[in-house]
Amino acid sequence: MLIQNHTASASILGTGSYLPERIMTNAELEKMVDTNDEWIRTRTGIQERRIAAPNETTSDMAAAAARAALENAGIEAQEISMIICATVTPDMFFPNTACFVQAKIGATNAVCFDVSAACSGFLYALEIARQFIAVSPEKTILVIGADKLSSIVNWEDRNTCVLFGDGAGAAILRHRAGGSGIITTSMGSDGKLADILYTPGGGSAAPTTSENVSEKLATIRMNGRETYKQAVKAMVDSSQQALLQAGITIDQISCIIPHQANLRIIETIANRLHVSLDKFHLNLDRFGNTSAAAVAIALDEAARTRNFKQGDLILLVVFGGGLTWAASVIQW
Repeated sequence: MLIQNHTASASILGTGSYLPERIMTNAELEKMVDTNDEWIRTRTGIQERRIAAPNETTSDMAAAAARAALENAGIEAQEISMIICATVTPDMFFPNTACFVQAKIGATNAVCFDVSAACSGFLYALEIARQFIAVSPEKTILVIGADKLSSIVNWEDRNTCVLFGDGAGAAILRHRAGGSGIITTSMGSDGKLADILYTPGGGSAAPTTSENVSEKLATIRMNGRETYKQAVKAMVDSSQQALLQAGITIDQISCIIPHQANLRIIETIANRLHVSLDKFHLNLDRFGNTSAAAVAIALDEAARTRNFKQGDLILLVVFGGGLTWAASVIQW
């Protein structure tokens, strides 16, 4: 039985995404670090990823995805009352990246701020938007997940540089009479495990200086084995919790859109949820892990290729550094 929320619902009116033109294949990485195509494909499922141009910023990608979402929703930028941008690669520490997006798309009436929850950021931002709309149904909110991970990758670390890519995805949320929209979201965090996936430098704890710049502290560090274990547990648990909160079973879900990090992680999740991998929408083979953008890009792609139709139930589930995780049940 589907549990109905009696506050104003938040529906997704439109989605959009953007991916840089440059494609970096596994063959290219073979020339950069000690790795090979077979090793990358068998352990991650990734065959290629998109890399932003040197002068292409996170806000550039976010704005492009936002324009696509606006067009898809059939609304003007001036109708947007809030922009929430989920990113861990902001253009700069401040102003926030959402403000740069506002200026680039002409959303002059929007309140703007960023959310930092690594790969979980887009679902965190969706839930924030849902809460705003629940108490202010007149709001129209633009939610964006965007990251330029190529700017914080250590291209000499073969364990991490093969995983990541750049991109942005966006969604427009608004109350729609008679539409369920986002039904429920299960979220969680565990700061005690922050050191299994993080960037140690560049912030106030370890500012980049001329003395430490060679240590590349402002690049991604990851304990792959522990990240795998925690990602599987968190994504399975949050999926089950979200389904329970919504009062439905996994069999009622038409499409599952997971964080696009690693095919082995997703296969294990499918096995533990007792659901066919065919029900998952996957694009990590083409785009790799784009952090906060990953589930947003996949959602846009799935919607445009009609992997689900109006009224269908979909499950979005993510995991990221922090540690952070979330799962959302949405009626399209």
